[in-house]
Amino acid sequence: MSSTAGTRTGRRHRVREEALAEILRTGRRLLVEEGPGAVTLRAIAREMGMTAPGLYRYYAGHRDLIQALTSSLYDELAAALAAARDRNPAAGPGPRLREVCRELRRWALDHPREFGLLFAKPVVDADTTPGTVAHDSGWRFGGVILDLMVRLWQDGGVHPPTGLDPAWVEQLEEVREHLSGEPVPLEVIYVFVACWTRLYGTVAVEVFGHLDFALTDPEPLFEHALDDILATLGAAAD
Repeated sequence: MSSTAGTRTGRRHRVREEALAEILRTGRRLLVEEGPGAVTLRAIAREMGMTAPGLYRYYAGHRDLIQALTSSLYDELAAALAAARDRNPAAGPGPRLREVCRELRRWALDHPREFGLLFAKPVVDADTTPGTVAHDSGWRFGGVILDLMVRLWQDGGVHPPTGLDPAWVEQLEEVREHLSGEPVPLEVIYVFVACWTRLYGTVAVEVFGHLDFALTDPEPLFEHALDDILATLGAAAD
């Protein structure tokens, strides 16, 4: 390939990447300003001064668009959590997990519509089933939390229940497949899932305004729930 042809190919690639980024920025703006139902190829094309058919050169349909947006948001959230985890590299897994959980709450409160798209799944195309674009990015986000939970288990802090219901086994195996290193017992993974459920639920009820009837400042409730979660994982209190 001549240098001129290579330059043209590089330029086309750069232009395409810039267009893809602008499409996602526009889609996110529509999500924030008008809600998930406003994020359509036609609406984005209108906002960008393009024709709807022109946008199909970048995304084959609504599902591809939403998957790309969902994936980019998971990656942004994962990066924010990783930064919180690494803020104090000398700290143990317990304090680092505490900071990660706090960062999850901060990000969610700062980006309620984005949090809703990821975790409330208001549109079917935002799913993270295996084989989707958003699946791997969703696990990159989850891995920041899970890896610290594994560290706490390795330190001997997790005391799992005995006699796990066989109905759980197949479901929890998928989680174990995403963990590197030594195999984690399914009973321990059950504890991880239970802790994540408590964490997500505590954040979600605040983000979606379901504590407004009782609390003007839900942060102490979040911190209390976080103390309980870390205690379940065997992390010493700060």
